[in-house]
Amino acid sequence: MSDTTDRTAAHGARGGARLHVPHGTAAAGPYALDIGPEQAGWTHARLRVLDLEPGGLHSFATGDSEWIVLPLRGGCTVHTEGRIIELTGRDSVFDEATDFAYVPRDAHAQIASGVGGRFALAGAKCERRLPARYGPAPEVPVEHRGSGGCARQVRNFAAADTFECDTLIAVEVITPGGNWSSYPPHKHDEHRPGEETELEEIYWFDMRGEHGFGYQRVFPSRPGGSDLLAEVRPGDTVLVPDGWHGPSIAAPGHDMYYLNVMAGPGTDRAWRISFHPDHLANTEGYR
Repeated sequence: MSDTTDRTAAHGARGGARLHVPHGTAAAGPYALDIGPEQAGWTHARLRVLDLEPGGLHSFATGDSEWIVLPLRGGCTVHTEGRIIELTGRDSVFDEATDFAYVPRDAHAQIASGVGGRFALAGAKCERRLPARYGPAPEVPVEHRGSGGCARQVRNFAAADTFECDTLIAVEVITPGGNWSSYPPHKHDEHRPGEETELEEIYWFDMRGEHGFGYQRVFPSRPGGSDLLAEVRPGDTVLVPDGWHGPSIAAPGHDMYYLNVMAGPGTDRAWRISFHPDHLANTEGYR
């Protein structure tokens, strides 16, 4: 093993894939992060993070996947399918929801940024080829979920019932410093019609303030399943191929952001989850 593999493998593994991917350990080519089937040991969900200098350009082929270009910091122009999609973007993920662009499979796209910035490319293997589209920021549903120490904000920009994709589901979550989110622990690793959908999931983290950090728990739903307790810092990624996941815990004084990217093999694009039965008794107001 390389030094990098030795250092990160201890954070949890399933099928040879690392569950905790510290910032910088999955960089590839132009991407600060490039997670796909080869790195994750699964089939559908993908995430790339692209940093562009002012005046920077990046072109990519979408292949067998649909993609959403989501500004994390800065704005850009997306050229694809004969369309020019201008994204205003934002200064920080801790600002309001941003606009975004949908790019279909079997296409080419170019991202150009006059001001520079950081952009997430959330992707999923899919079958249908949908049209390229613009997602306006004012149309992103913002949900205030939970209460007390479990209050958090969910930006459902590409949730299953808010923006049409073939298989991709993606949302942003802001957890105030000291709070828990992804609680009660839940899972979506089985196909149970009407009750649970099988979805691979990626968490990509950022924190507000210098030296911010948090914690992420994943634990088995079956013998030999995924098991992880990781301290996460800005730019870290956690993979959830299976198992119960949660809580996500933000350190006091440091709001936590994470981008969730999900996709799976089912024909029904839906986020149906099961809550852990041991944590339901007194958590009704926290879900």
